[in-house]
Amino acid sequence: MKNKTARPRPVYLWNVLDVQKWLRRHCSDYYQLYHEKFLYHDITGRVLLRINENILLRLGIDNEQHRLDIWREIMKLHLKTDMLEIKDIERRNNMNFD
Repeated sequence: MKNKTARPRPVYLWNVLDVQKWLRRHCSDYYQLYHEKFLYHDITGRVLLRINENILLRLGIDNEQHRLDIWREIMKLHLKTDMLEIKDIERRNNMNFD
């Protein structure tokens, strides 16, 4: 039997502070510039997953390169989240056949 590793909390359950931690870790070059905008707009994990480049502009991230870099990190987060969900579905399906 495999050791179960602690799975990170799903992004859609993240609170504002979890998003701040993600922003600091994955967008560290821009954290000081934009963390207050994310706080002001109460960006939670659920909201973060719905953000697109246009919304970043409306949040006040005027620099196009900054927006693209942050958007890329959000897209990576989407992919990671989707992969975890796919693994969960596969695990459930495999359990049903055992």
